[in-house]
Amino acid sequence: MPAERLTMRKIREVFRLKFDCKLSNRKIAKSCLIARSTVAEYLFRFHQAALRWPLPDDMDDIQLEQLLYPIPLRSLRDSRPLPNYDYIHAELRKKGVTLSLLWQEYKEEEPHGYQYSQFCNRYRQWAARIDPVMRQEHRAGEKMFVDYAGQTVSVNDPGNQVRKAQIFVAVLGASNYTYAEATWTQTLPDWIGSHSRAFAFFGGVPEVVVPDNLKSGVKKACYYEPDINPTYLEMANHYGTAVIPARVRKPKDKAKVEVAVQVVERWILARLRNRQFFSLTRLNKAIAELLVDLNDKSFQKLPGYRKQLFNLLDRPALNPLPVEPYQYAQWKKARVNVDYHIEVDRHYYSVPYSLIKKQIDVRITQRTIECFYKNKRVASHIRDYRKGYHTTTRDHMPKSHQKWAQWTPQRFVSWADKTGPCTATLIERVLNSRPYPQQSFRSCLGILRLAKSYGNGRLEAACRRATVIGGTSYRSVESILKHNLDQKPLPDPSPDEDPIEHVNIRGARYYR
Repeated sequence: MPAERLTMRKIREVFRLKFDCKLSNRKIAKSCLIARSTVAEYLFRFHQAALRWPLPDDMDDIQLEQLLYPIPLRSLRDSRPLPNYDYIHAELRKKGVTLSLLWQEYKEEEPHGYQYSQFCNRYRQWAARIDPVMRQEHRAGEKMFVDYAGQTVSVNDPGNQVRKAQIFVAVLGASNYTYAEATWTQTLPDWIGSHSRAFAFFGGVPEVVVPDNLKSGVKKACYYEPDINPTYLEMANHYGTAVIPARVRKPKDKAKVEVAVQVVERWILARLRNRQFFSLTRLNKAIAELLVDLNDKSFQKLPGYRKQLFNLLDRPALNPLPVEPYQYAQWKKARVNVDYHIEVDRHYYSVPYSLIKKQIDVRITQRTIECFYKNKRVASHIRDYRKGYHTTTRDHMPKSHQKWAQWTPQRFVSWADKTGPCTATLIERVLNSRPYPQQSFRSCLGILRLAKSYGNGRLEAACRRATVIGGTSYRSVESILKHNLDQKPLPDPSPDEDPIEHVNIRGARYYR
């Protein structure tokens, strides 16, 4: 029986086109985007009900529907035992459970019960009356939805400055079991850390994680193929789960967490609105206490509560946690320089010289630097936070520069000679300032390429001043040119004078 008001509106349009516009059934079907047989059925029921066109003004859709589709009395159907819809709804969330299986079990207990089609129809009608979000069928242990709440919480740090803490929310699809915590930011380190703590809270890993198109999780949002952040993807691989972001501008894809965020704001954050917190740890402790009450609170439209359904559905179906939690790592792309080093936070790490000018992927943790070329690890170093220094593995150095013979110390000195003798002298000093000359190639290239911007004459003058003041680096020469110091006279050397003899004066020899 058509019960939707949209269908009744279309039926009225069929009658109007037939009796007012005198159109054929074919044209009516084309206009209303329905089959000709459907048009014929509507008109047949119109005549069977002895209706006249136009319909009375006071006839609403309910009255029209009752006239067109009279309900026959079936005493047998009224006496049939109703299925337990709450039980069916809960069982459908378990893996492998279908309506067909539940109907067979129902018929074994009630041989005179409903047949399969009526069993399914009545269940769907029952499910349509509950919350639309609860109506979605989520398999046990299948999905975890994650997002940040729009509301923040103020925290007074020790410096008496107010900072806004972000609220991370995760919810399991089948049981609505909820996790929440506060972090300082929504950046990638906090985003990854919140996921790891959520998995630990649930005691297992779901098959799929559904985030919003947050920059921390999705590198580039796309309706069809979102580009997952490499660090986020690596975390998912570590835990053995998959990341399927919600579609852009499709909030129903993550309706679970939208409702969970609203519940957290109402049942946790609203209760904390009049409390003052002086650390993120204390805030998270208060959230954890209220989270217990939330997960033990009974549903309004379904039997049971979150923790009960979690223990019944999600907990047995979750995949086990890995032995070690995920260690946060950041990824970046780097191009190998002619000195076969790549730069990370202004420190330089070597890779095999055969990768010169190739682009590689770099995995960065607090303790290590790993380099990958075409998904194969080619170098690994202990991380060094000193800026301007080099970490070089001897095996990465070429035994002979046959392929890249042009990049040698002699070539840099010869190149510098074309600019002037002071430039050549400075380049020699730069090359000798490192344990390996190749570590200075990058600085030499930078100095010599300054001639393109400032000309050979100014570069020669800048190198002369840099040699006098001992500035054997690219930044020193660049600063001289940038501030036009190369166009100023050099400081006069101090005349030789007899040293002053005094008990409080140590003299230059003391510091040698």
